[in-house]
Formats: sequence, structure tokens, C-alpha cells
Amino acid sequence: MDAEANAMWQDRIAAWSSYLRLERRLADHTLTAYQADVRDFAQWVGGDPLCVTPRDIREYMAGLLQRQYSRRTIARKMSALRMLYRYMARERKDLASPAGTIRSPKLARHLPDFLYIDEMLALLAKPDTSTPVGLRDQALLELLYGTGLRVAECAALSLADLTSAQGTLRVLGKGRRERIVLYGEHADRALLAYLHGARGRYALPGETALFVNQRGTRLTDRSIRRIVHMYAEQVDTGKHVSPHTLRHTFATHLLEGGADLRVVQELLGHRSLSTTQMYTHTAREYLMRVYEKSHPRA
Repeated sequence: MDAEANAMWQDRIAAWSSYLRLERRLADHTLTAYQADVRDFAQWVGGDPLCVTPRDIREYMAGLLQRQYSRRTIARKMSALRMLYRYMARERKDLASPAGTIRSPKLARHLPDFLYIDEMLALLAKPDTSTPVGLRDQALLELLYGTGLRVAECAALSLADLTSAQGTLRVLGKGRRERIVLYGEHADRALLAYLHGARGRYALPGETALFVNQRGTRLTDRSIRRIVHMYAEQVDTGKHVSPHTLRHTFATHLLEGGADLRVVQELLGHRSLSTTQMYTHTAREYLMRVYEKSHPRA
């Protein structure tokens, strides 16, 4: 790509990125991924971004398939290009998006992993609550299971997010949308035990994070994943268990218990009900497992 074309791409990517950050309020890691996707296409296609054609994009997608990129990755790259050209078309009324008529590759539907109640209870019992770290870890596990929080939402929690109403948290979710989430008495007891018996031993002066590490600073997404995985390895489930598994488990157990789908949607912070509907499949799987285990003629 020559210097002039590179400058044109960079100018448009910068303006688009500002729009996504300020108006669409995309999370930083999502925005970084989309920027990288568009820059990859720009390097491949070269030339003026206003002269890109649908054929260019189809050939780019074909090249990604030949290089054995996953369909999910290709779909994300297509999503980035659609958003870029939708933004550019909004700014220039004479521009027709070259990505608007191109379909992303179909994705195989994977049902999310979740834990059965006995597996979940075994996991929650693993932290040694006679130690400060065990108190923190039990509060972390109980809160993840009791709220269905995403790992990034959990890592971002601060003391100020504990609301005046017992059993509720203020959470900043995807797209910087704020919501109030609920948690039960088990999570409440674990959280109070951690706050009164452990957090103060580690937290540095002025640290606002709810969950802190042994250096006294905020637990990161990566640290939370490591903690969940460490305890999950001690429970024989045969599954790869992550914080997102606990989110799936939260939703599945709610639906199995009779919760309305729209209530689960609200608690999970999903924009679309169709996203929440995938949990109806895992709830049916759970019911079948209970039936097969309990009925003498199953």
C-alpha cells in the first residue's frame, strides 16, 4: 500500500474508532479487535477505501478461508467491515457500502457448557475459607454463579458498586450499559465474610476494587479465569470450566427452575432475546439428565 492510500485508511479508521468509542460505547478490547480486522483488510486490498468493491471483499474472504481462518473469525472481520462502511456511508450520502450485500459464513451452533447442580455445589465447596485467599475465592465463585456476571464485569467491580439495597450490585456491562444485578443470601454471606475477614488484609490504601490480589491491587480478568480453572480442576466434571461456564450455569439453572426468559435476559444484560434463547436448549438437556437419573424406566 502506498503512503497516500495508507493515510486515507488511517484517517477513516481514526474517525470510525472515535464514533464506536463515544457513540456506540464499544468496550476497548472489542474496538481493538475491530481496528485490527479493518487494518488487515486495508493492507490486503490497498488503494482508496472509497474504491473498494463487493468483489474485493469476496476475494478477501475467500483468501481467509484458504488460509484456514475459522468461520467465527471471518464473521467478526466481516462485521467490522460492515460497521466501517455503514459509518462511511452515513458521512457520505453518495457512498454505497460494498459490504452490505455480502453474507458472513454460517457458524455452527455450539451449545454452551454448564455445570449440573451437584457439580456446581462441589466447586463452591472447594475454597478453604479458613484462609483469607479462600474467603476471597469463595466470594468470587458465589458471586459469579449467583449473578451470571461476565468475567470483565466482575473484574471491574468496585466497592462503590455495592448498592444500599442488600443483595444487589451496580454493573457496567457491554456497550457501557449500566444494570442492577441480584444475588442471593449464599453469595451475600460469602461476600460479607470476604469484606470483613480478608479484603482489608491485602488491599492497598485507596484501592477501590472489590476483589484484590495478594499484592493489594485489582484482580484482572486473567486472574479470575485462573482461579476458577484451579478449583474446577479439583472437581471431576470432564468439562473445561471458565467464568463464562458459571454464567451459562446461572442462566440454565434459572430457566430449569421456571424463570421467565425475559427476566433471564435482563439479569444477563443481553440486548437481544434470541441470545438468551440458546439457554433453553441447555435447560432441556438438564431436565433430560435428571429424568434419566431419576426415573426407573428411563
